[in-house]
Amino acid sequence: MELSPMRNMAKKTPERQRSNRRVWRLKLSVTWQRMKDAMKSRLRNRLSNLNKLSTLKLNHHDLAIIMPIRHVMKKKKKTVRPTMPLAQLIRLPYTAADFIDHGDAMTPTKSPMENVSTRWRELHGLHDWDGLVEPLHPWLRREIVKYGEFVEATYDAFDFDPLSEFCGSCRYNRNKMFEELGLTKHGYKVTKYIYAMSHVDVPEWFEKSYCTWSKDSNWMGYVAVSGDAETTRIGRRDILVAWRGTVAPTEWYSDLRTSLQRLGKTNIKVQSGFLGVYCSKGEFSRYNKLSAKEQVMEEIRRLVQFFRDRGEEVSLTLCGHSLGGALALLNAYDAATYFPDLVISVISFAAPRVGNIHFKEKLNELGVKTLRIVIKQDIVPKLPGFILNTILNKFTAITGRLKWIYRHVGTQLKLDVLHSPYLRHDPDYSGCHNLEIYLHLLDGYVSKTSKFRWNARRDVALVNKSTDMLIKELKIPECWYERPFKGLVLNQYGRWVKPGRRAEHIPSPLSMETTKEQPPFFIN
Repeated sequence: MELSPMRNMAKKTPERQRSNRRVWRLKLSVTWQRMKDAMKSRLRNRLSNLNKLSTLKLNHHDLAIIMPIRHVMKKKKKTVRPTMPLAQLIRLPYTAADFIDHGDAMTPTKSPMENVSTRWRELHGLHDWDGLVEPLHPWLRREIVKYGEFVEATYDAFDFDPLSEFCGSCRYNRNKMFEELGLTKHGYKVTKYIYAMSHVDVPEWFEKSYCTWSKDSNWMGYVAVSGDAETTRIGRRDILVAWRGTVAPTEWYSDLRTSLQRLGKTNIKVQSGFLGVYCSKGEFSRYNKLSAKEQVMEEIRRLVQFFRDRGEEVSLTLCGHSLGGALALLNAYDAATYFPDLVISVISFAAPRVGNIHFKEKLNELGVKTLRIVIKQDIVPKLPGFILNTILNKFTAITGRLKWIYRHVGTQLKLDVLHSPYLRHDPDYSGCHNLEIYLHLLDGYVSKTSKFRWNARRDVALVNKSTDMLIKELKIPECWYERPFKGLVLNQYGRWVKPGRRAEHIPSPLSMETTKEQPPFFIN
């Protein structure tokens, strides 16, 4: 009888163990079921997002990217790990196949040229581009890209081959430049070239290593005017001045001269290096007996007077990249002082700070409208005074009236390299300063909260024209823009030689002179 309780306990112990096992199995099965349900729901959400994409109007390149991904997800095969995020792959309208010419019809690279004559004053900054920049109006985008291509021409036409006898000049005669560069479609005609000198004593070793056509001067830009057809489209006769950015070593030296210099007897101060490039001249210089300032103002006065005598409405648009943006502001100051009733606007790309608070206020007082396009990753718009000015500008209430602090002018349109699915996202500060990067980002920009627009027209391959900023998946070679055979040609005797320039393309001081009787050229 005494053993029976022990026997009963022995019998109950396995039952308890079995009960405990059942409880643990139940817990594990519930936990595993929840994990499977969570994984299934996440997978369903991804598939539903892809199904939604299938209802959109996708081209064959988009489907070529999406369908293999759906196939892999359904069959649960080995995980695909692309070199870039899936979301980025899905929103890429272009793939490497788009850059192979199969002879089929391709999307035009230019947006339609709308008639903007009814709103040209707003596009020119009448209300400081309020409501046109954010979001970016398509008409404004098209006009800014047009002016950007005029500035890009100053680089494409600039001969800076150290082996060239004409290093530092423009490769083409002013009557042929737009034709050579494919810019006749914009409907402008070049009327005058601008030459500038960097007031730096060039050492003898530098002069020997660079066989320049002129020791003192470099081609710095040009003046152009809209033809009759373009004038009708944009609603006025537009005088354009395009300024080149820094290329020559002496210009880099001028950029680094960050001291402020007073203009006349006023409190207005501007960067001494920029002012030196703009105002320097030499009595014994062939191309700069007149400074860049005097050359450009002489032509602006001539053109304004000519068209006003014809009863036409005239505007002046000054544009430039980097150093060119700074020169455009100095040019705007002079033009607005001389023509207080002329509609003047500045379109600058990657322009640095130029002057102090009084320079900014004077331009506002003169009615100059400035649109500054900058890239977040570009360091040049933060100069001069990258650290000091950035800190002091945060305390405007205290430091706002200091005469020695640089101030930016005008309305800012800020772009971001990370916004484009085509650009590499690792930092390349020299690439971020390139003008073609600016034009690429502009063409795809809609607003701060919108993605890169899917119907952007500008040729993506232009990004790598002189950089290596495109993602490797597109397989576009880096820095592909250069002259065939690096400028050498095969002559009739079978020798590789440097071609001579035609007489019309040889720079001459005589080609700078413009008489009052000489009318501008027109394009119908």
